Amino acid sequence: MSAKGLPEGASGPLHTFGRGISKFIVRPAFRVRLHGGDRVPASGPVVFIANHSSMVEPQLLFGMLSRRTAFLVKEELFRGFVGWFFPKLGQIPVKRGAVDRKPLMTAVKVLEDGGAVGIFPEGTRGLGDAENFERGAAFLVRAGNATVVPVATRGTYKPAGAKRRWRPRVDIMVGEPFTPAIGKGRTGLEEGTERLRIALADLVKALDEWRLEHGLQDTRQD
Repeated sequence: MSAKGLPEGASGPLHTFGRGISKFIVRPAFRVRLHGGDRVPASGPVVFIANHSSMVEPQLLFGMLSRRTAFLVKEELFRGFVGWFFPKLGQIPVKRGAVDRKPLMTAVKVLEDGGAVGIFPEGTRGLGDAENFERGAAFLVRAGNATVVPVATRGTYKPAGAKRRWRPRVDIMVGEPFTPAIGKGRTGLEEGTERLRIALADLVKALDEWRLEHGLQDTRQD
């Protein structure tokens, strides 16, 4: 039997343990400020859409979001002990660049059970500006009749060849939840994808502006 709000085979206690590691071990390596954490709906199906510029965002969000969340994670990380541990945490492996409905349907089941799913719709790490989105997030929102919560993170980006700064300042901003009506078929999915992309891009821009106003000149890395 699966833990409530998590995929089949996940362990509630191990999920809680993993979130504790993220919150109390990973987070202290950064100076993190969470903005708008109270905007997260306390119940009901939710899809968190987040920008992605480093491997740090998934770890931080896993522990800092107030909901149990099943994240879609690239399949390459599911190897060895981690390959056993991640599914127990409720994480869902996904093949990048391949058409694979299995992880999406696993995530839909979580949403149908009233749970929360986290996805990085850019598909890969980059500058985190939400300029390009894959269609998986819109599919989940439509199939799971879910509320969308955009989440923007800045301060985690590390240029190639650069060293990670000591306890860099990281800001996480949770946007206003909204429930978009995503139309049928491919056209509806594409239009819904663009709507989600704009919502996250606008939030990233708002966080960039906030950081600039408070003297953080580089919007991606402090």
